[in-house]
Amino acid sequence: MAAKNHKLARKVSRWRDVVRELKAVADPKRAASNAWFLKTGKGEYGEGDRFLGIAVPLQRRIALRYRHLPLADIKRLLASPIHEHRAVGFEILVAQYERGDDAQRARIFQFYLRNARRANNWDLVDGSAPYIVGEHLKTRARGVLDRLAASKLLWERRIAIVSTLTLIKNGEIKDTYRISEKLLADQHDLIHKAVGWALRETGKVSRPALLRFLRANYELMPRTALRYAIEHFPQAQRKRILAGKFT
Repeated sequence: MAAKNHKLARKVSRWRDVVRELKAVADPKRAASNAWFLKTGKGEYGEGDRFLGIAVPLQRRIALRYRHLPLADIKRLLASPIHEHRAVGFEILVAQYERGDDAQRARIFQFYLRNARRANNWDLVDGSAPYIVGEHLKTRARGVLDRLAASKLLWERRIAIVSTLTLIKNGEIKDTYRISEKLLADQHDLIHKAVGWALRETGKVSRPALLRFLRANYELMPRTALRYAIEHFPQAQRKRILAGKFT
C-alpha cells in the first residue's frame, strides 16, 4: 500500500511543486552573488537572468526528488526566467537520461536539442551537455556536433565542444579536434575557454596528438584557449609553446 501511494505521489508531482520547493529555500544574498558571478549585467552574456540563490547541491537534491517529472513539465521549468528553475529542469533531464532505456534516452536527447537555447549560461551547458549529448553520441553518428558548432547561438556552440568531454573520457579525441578547429575563429571568450578545456583533456589521452594539433593551429588559436590547453604541461614547456616553439 505504501509503495502504491509513493507511485501516486510521483505521478501528481508537477512543475509548480518544484517551483514551490525552490522558492522555500531561496537566499537573496546568494542570489545577488550568483547574478554577479554569472554575468547578468547589461551587455554581459547572462544579461537579465534572475536568481533565487540556491546552492547547486541543494538544487540537485530537489531535482532527484522530481526525476519522474513529465517532459511537458520540465519544458515549463526550462522556459522560466529564473535560473534555478532551468538548472533543476536540466538536472532532472540528466537523471532521467541516466536511468532511461534506449527509447527514453532517444526522446530526452531530442528534447534537449529542441530546448538547447534554454541552457543559456555556461553552468547550465556544462552540467547537462556532456551527460546527455555526449553520452548519447558515444555509440552514434556525431554530425549534430558540427551543426551545433555552426550555430549563431553561443550556448549551442558551447554545447558542441563541451559534449566531446564525454567522448574524450571514452578515449576518443578526433571529434574534439574537429569541433575545436571549427571554433578557433569564434569571438567569444566562453568558447575560447571551453575549447582550451576540451583540448587539455585530450592531452590525458595522447599528449603527442595534442601537441600536433597545437602546432598546426598555433597561428589561429586564441591565447586563452592555448593557455587552457597547455595548463598541465611543465612550466618551461608552456613558455616555449606560448612563444610558438614546439621542438
